[in-house]
Amino acid sequence: MNLTTEPPAVEWGPFGRPLFDDPSVRALSRVGVVDVGSNSVRLVVFDGAARSPAYFYNEKIMCALGAGVSETGLLNPSGRKRALAALNRFQHLAQGMGLPPLSVVATAAVRDAQDGPDFCDEVLRETGLRIWVIDGEEEARLSAQGVLLGWPGAYGLVCDIGGSSMELAEIQNGLVGRRVTSSLGPLKLRDIPGGRRGRKHHIKEVIRGLEEQMGSQRDRLFLVGGSWRAIARIDMERRGYPLKVLHEYRMSTSSVRETIKYIEGSDLNELRALTGTSASRMSLVPYAIDVLSRLIRTFKPKDIAISSYGIREGLLYEQMPQRLRDRDPLIEACRYAEVKDARMPGFGKTLYDYVAPLFKYGPESHKRLVKAASLLHDVSWRAHPDYRAEVCFDNATRANLGGLKHSERVFLGLALLYRYRNKHEGTAFENLQGLLDEHGQKQAQILGKAMRFGAMLMVNDDAPIGSLRWQPRKRHLTVTLPAASMPLFGEVAEARLQSLVQSLDGNYEIRTLPAA
Repeated sequence: MNLTTEPPAVEWGPFGRPLFDDPSVRALSRVGVVDVGSNSVRLVVFDGAARSPAYFYNEKIMCALGAGVSETGLLNPSGRKRALAALNRFQHLAQGMGLPPLSVVATAAVRDAQDGPDFCDEVLRETGLRIWVIDGEEEARLSAQGVLLGWPGAYGLVCDIGGSSMELAEIQNGLVGRRVTSSLGPLKLRDIPGGRRGRKHHIKEVIRGLEEQMGSQRDRLFLVGGSWRAIARIDMERRGYPLKVLHEYRMSTSSVRETIKYIEGSDLNELRALTGTSASRMSLVPYAIDVLSRLIRTFKPKDIAISSYGIREGLLYEQMPQRLRDRDPLIEACRYAEVKDARMPGFGKTLYDYVAPLFKYGPESHKRLVKAASLLHDVSWRAHPDYRAEVCFDNATRANLGGLKHSERVFLGLALLYRYRNKHEGTAFENLQGLLDEHGQKQAQILGKAMRFGAMLMVNDDAPIGSLRWQPRKRHLTVTLPAASMPLFGEVAEARLQSLVQSLDGNYEIRTLPAA
């Protein structure tokens, strides 16, 4: 199968149809993708913003389809039965959800096994699902595109590990460059003779060959795949890391080495219980750590990031026209949430324009967080007032959002928390405050209180609400209100303004615009 960067009209890959007929459309029509891997079979149903698809439904069944393929040349018989049952279930789920036909992609196990074509035929007969089998380089490319879906402008080396293979691809300037595939999947490494010593020697030789093909890769290393995520969970446990969100979790090479030692000296069953990892996944971790150890020793990345996005997301990115790819996934997701859930969709832009002067001199990366918070400021209004601040914080820090570092998640959550209350003491933020420096905490407080005040002037999405002018050297805030808005400036609004000014450590004056 050959998926091009911009598919021609007659070629839409495993979807069989265009997903993004109109790049101006911001919402994604619900679509289901199945990934038949060497270790698991997973169904993901995407929904939400077109540029930032969310997981409407996500189910994984561990099948170990590729166990023993390197020895027998055949798919694991019991895994084959489990995979067929899983696909049958997924097909019934999709029909119950009223989805278009599922798009099914298979990787190393099915492409390597002698009975892979027979398995595909059986699946078609039994379920009506047609499986698209992709080669290793295509798998590498699609995984890299999945990373680009979540990280626009990302650069570095993408490493996708499955049960029976491991792929590398370089990304820079929004494009996928060189890519290679190898047999360094944990299921295949179990069959390497000579115990761990023989396995390490084999890994060293294979990665040496991969280095020759890929060249120097010393930027960020993006890790894609269940075995890498299992190691990251253990790294979080070892470090006592407070935010259990794997996507965009960062590790240094020294941290990875410490975690490898920690795993080697621990009981796997105890680690499994501590991290909530399945037994079948944990059984592959000892093989994966040997690969990761050699990988970082060879390529010496500047840092390491976990990506929850891979092949399935890459398939969606494949079909996106450039105009859609160029959008910010964070802002698109927040805009979609506002349209779907806010009481007054459209006011988020008005609110952003209103509070933006307080952050006039900040970097663009900070301004996009201000915009995201403004779009999300009212989407949790259905929560009970006593818990609304906590709900906002939890949604922001744990939501399936792309393009967000963990510190940015906490900033966004804290700003939304302050949108609904004046203090963070006694909230979930206290457990995560170590992820955001004091300056970030202060800026989040100012943003939250500014939104809290600005929301008091909300009448409709396009009614003028006046403006703010902040003079940082004088520590002076000028609040200009249209005459028509003055009735909205009651004692509660004034109290919220005073709270904002206190956070700014400044003073203020009110000016009224004459009626037109």
